[in-house]
Amino acid sequence: MTEGSIIGVDIGGTFTDLVVLDASGALRIAKVPTTPENRAEGVLSALEAGGVALGEVASISHGTTATTNAIIERKIARVGLITTQGFRDVLELGRRTRPKPYGLIGSFEPLIPRELRLEVPERMAADGSVITPLDESAVRAAIDRLRALGCEALVIHFLHSYRNPMHERRAAEIAAAMWPEGYITAGHEISSEFREYERGVAASVNAAVQPILDRYVGRLQSGLEARGFARDLLIMQGNGGSIAARQVVRHAINTVMSGPASGVMAAAAIARATGLERIITYDMGGTSTDVGLVEGGVPAVSTELELEYAMPVHVPMVDVHSIGAGGGSIAWIDRAGLLRVGPESAGAMPGPIAYGKGGTRPTITDANLVLGRLDPARLLAVKAPPSREAIAERLEAALGRTLGLDGDATASAIIRIANDRMAGAIRMISLARGHDPRDFTLLAFGGAGPLHAVALARELSIPRVLIPARPGLTNALGCAIADLRHDFVTTLNAPLASLDDTRLRAVLTEQITAGRAAIARDNVAVESVEFRFAADMQFDGQTHILTVALPSTEAGVDSLHAAFAIAYRERFAVELQGIGVNLVALKTAAIGRRAAPPLHALAGDGSASTLDGALVATRPVWFDGGWREAPIYERTKLPVNAVFEGPALVLQFDATSVIEPGNRVRRDTLGNLIVEVAP
Repeated sequence: MTEGSIIGVDIGGTFTDLVVLDASGALRIAKVPTTPENRAEGVLSALEAGGVALGEVASISHGTTATTNAIIERKIARVGLITTQGFRDVLELGRRTRPKPYGLIGSFEPLIPRELRLEVPERMAADGSVITPLDESAVRAAIDRLRALGCEALVIHFLHSYRNPMHERRAAEIAAAMWPEGYITAGHEISSEFREYERGVAASVNAAVQPILDRYVGRLQSGLEARGFARDLLIMQGNGGSIAARQVVRHAINTVMSGPASGVMAAAAIARATGLERIITYDMGGTSTDVGLVEGGVPAVSTELELEYAMPVHVPMVDVHSIGAGGGSIAWIDRAGLLRVGPESAGAMPGPIAYGKGGTRPTITDANLVLGRLDPARLLAVKAPPSREAIAERLEAALGRTLGLDGDATASAIIRIANDRMAGAIRMISLARGHDPRDFTLLAFGGAGPLHAVALARELSIPRVLIPARPGLTNALGCAIADLRHDFVTTLNAPLASLDDTRLRAVLTEQITAGRAAIARDNVAVESVEFRFAADMQFDGQTHILTVALPSTEAGVDSLHAAFAIAYRERFAVELQGIGVNLVALKTAAIGRRAAPPLHALAGDGSASTLDGALVATRPVWFDGGWREAPIYERTKLPVNAVFEGPALVLQFDATSVIEPGNRVRRDTLGNLIVEVAP
């Protein structure tokens, strides 16, 4: 492996994936079981399995699930909060929403318990003027109290700090001299929103995962250095860009959802390379399914993510909708006697029944194997899998007898339920947002995505499916090719009519300067620095915000007003005349473009000269209506521009693709499978 190799590593719920792209065009891949007890070990194992000589590597970019999992599982640091007197319970009151639209059911537990939320005298007005000076002695007393209560991380969250952060900054200075761990989060540094609840939640999430991320990154960086890696590790962020590991802990919240973001970034690059303007990304792994939208080669970025009920994470992230439906998702029967699939997953251990590691509960993977879509002999990291017949008997015993179905019919029912859930997720990011799925291509990846993609496309009338050359390693690829990215937000929260062009352009210019400095601090080689601009806007009196893209720093009041009117009409199909417009915030994304990776290395040349040369077997496979004899092709042998029709299976190291009867498939020059879906 020569100097200049770039590496992407992604940790999934079941497997840890590695992609090594060499500047000369060589490709190395590896897929090893995830190590939940210490995920850094899985990364190091993947590097070893890939035969990587770390002393010769230019960069390693890593997508981590450490922070997302810590929040979801509530395995977080003990955090203390210091806030404005009278606002101790903001994080618990929230927005008075309900987890379900009907019935007074559901509960919410804030990340910071009430006994760890302390108040100090201070108060800023909404315009940034000081009403009550900061009581520094009270700050010191609160810090002493929180340390005595065993807090590891500290949040400082004062009212209206987005407008004037003077008090937060001073309190943080005091804390820095008294808080030996150094995990101190000032709310305005994480989110400059004018809403105190959302800003406080973001700061709390950041503090809750800071120590966890710091320890994880420290272990991984030390392990890499011990093996000869002499550069900065890059960490994938939820906004689709990378950042140097030594910079990431301060804003740990930005790594939430970094795993799904890496897949969307890779899908966007593949779409640009193949000339597709509009794609729906469909990433089905071992634990979850993540779907997103890409138009014009640019993924949608949102600040409206809600990680779980009443936990809005309002920092820029690639707009992805996730559900608990992956290959390891467990099928079960609820109290009403109905078949359900997910969200609980069998994970890497014990895994599905088919893994032969002690799993006893039926999963989507088991159902696909029973239906002939997976070959037990080709399952990764499985030494002695049970037979198809044994798994079918287990499905019938666990579920089928209650449902009145045999093993094969039970497996088919599991797949239908899972497909229905995943189709619903795709509807959420397309139809629910005013997009017609028929105008898009479904780009399917993840270890399990190609198993279900064609059936989902048929269900949603999506005319075309693209399965990339390495679907099971696409997220790792996204880590490898991700650019650097830093996002900046300046809250104005003022009527657009009260602002002038000079003020708007001054804000954007300040953000550009900050962006260039942030990318320079990353100390990673980039070919160029680009900027994207946007504005959060709303009609006067409205609560919800619409984000509007801006073409450049030359945007003025008139162009903002016109852009908002167009965006509102496109989103809601209505024009509202005579209502004032409020400019909530201006945003800038600073993007450091890294050298383009050699995507052609993923494709391979196709070792067979004819389609028959790629045919390895035939076997019965279950499709709607029953069993069909289907040819099985080895994907690495498919010649360029090979064309065939379903029913068929396409096998490869990292995934299996199911082609339904009547669909036409073509293998392009980049190794993608383009499936024309029959209506």
